[in-house]
Amino acid sequence: MSIWAAVGVLVICFVVLTKCADWFVDGAVGIAEYLNVPKMLIGIVLMSLATTSPELAVSVMSAFEGKPEMALGNAVGSVIVDDGVALGLGAFLAATPIVINPYLLKTTGIFLVIVDVIAYAMVFNDHTLSRGEGGILVLLFVVYTVFAYVTRKQSQNSENLDELAEIEEAIEGKGIGSLIFWFCIGVVGVLISSHFIVDSATVIAEFLGVSGAVIGLTVVAIGTSLPEIATAVTSAKKGHGELMVGNILGADILNICWIAGASALVNPLVVQARVIHFSFPAMLIIVIGMLVMMRTGYRLSRGEGVVLVLMYVVYLGMMMKLFL
Repeated sequence: MSIWAAVGVLVICFVVLTKCADWFVDGAVGIAEYLNVPKMLIGIVLMSLATTSPELAVSVMSAFEGKPEMALGNAVGSVIVDDGVALGLGAFLAATPIVINPYLLKTTGIFLVIVDVIAYAMVFNDHTLSRGEGGILVLLFVVYTVFAYVTRKQSQNSENLDELAEIEEAIEGKGIGSLIFWFCIGVVGVLISSHFIVDSATVIAEFLGVSGAVIGLTVVAIGTSLPEIATAVTSAKKGHGELMVGNILGADILNICWIAGASALVNPLVVQARVIHFSFPAMLIIVIGMLVMMRTGYRLSRGEGVVLVLMYVVYLGMMMKLFL
C-alpha cells in the first residue's frame, strides 16, 4: 500500500468507524431497554462505553495483530487528546465559564490521577503492560463503574441520561429485529474499519520511520477521539458544560483502565522505553494541569480552554522534535 493510499484508507476508516460505533451504541441501548435493563445502568455503562468504543476497537485490534505499541499509544494519546483538544475546545466555545462540581473532582478526578500513576508504575521499569497488569486495570474499571452507578443512583444524578434520551428518540419505533440488525452491522463495521486503521497506520509509521506508538499517540488517537471532540463541542454550545467535563473524565479513566487493560489481556503491550517516559509524564502533566484549572474557583474559563489546547500543541511539537 502506498503512503497516499494509506492516508486515504485511514481517513475513510475513521469516518466508517465513527458511524458504525453509533449504530452499535443505538442497537445496544435499544436491546438493553427491550430487556428492561434499568435506565441508570444503561446511562452509566453503555453511554460511558459509547464514545470510547473506537479507541477500544483499534487498541484491541492492534494488540491482536501484534502491534502492541500502537495499542498503548492510542490509549494514552486519547487521554491527552480528550483533555487538550476536546475539553479545551469545549471550554473555549462555551458561552460562559463551565461550572465544575467539587464532588466530581474529589472522586473521579482523584481516581483518574491514581490510575494514571498506577499505569505508569506498571510500565516504568520493564516497559511492558503484562496480562496480569492489564487484568488489574480492568478490575479498577469495574470498581469505577460500580462506584459511579451506586453514587449516581443514590443522588438521582441524571448525568448521561440526556444523551440517552437522544438515542431513545432516534431508535423510537424500531423493532427488536431492526435493533439487532443494526447492532450486528455496527459490530462488524467497527471490527473491519479497525483492522484497516491498524494496517494503514502501520504503513504511515514505516514511511515516517517512527514506531507504532508514536502514530498511536498522535494520528490514531486524534481519529478515534473524534466522538469525544464532537460531543464536547456540542455539549458546550448547548450549555451542558458539566456533563461534558464528567464525560471526558470518565473517558480518560476508561482509556487507561478498560482500553489499555483489555488490550494487554489480548497481548502484553511492549513499548520502547523513551516513548513510555515521554508519553506517560506528558499525560500526567496535562491531566493534573486540567484538574488544577478546574479546582481554581471551580470554573473552567475560555482562557483556560486556550491553555489546554496550547498544552496539546506543545506536546505535539515535542513529539515531532523527539521522534521524527
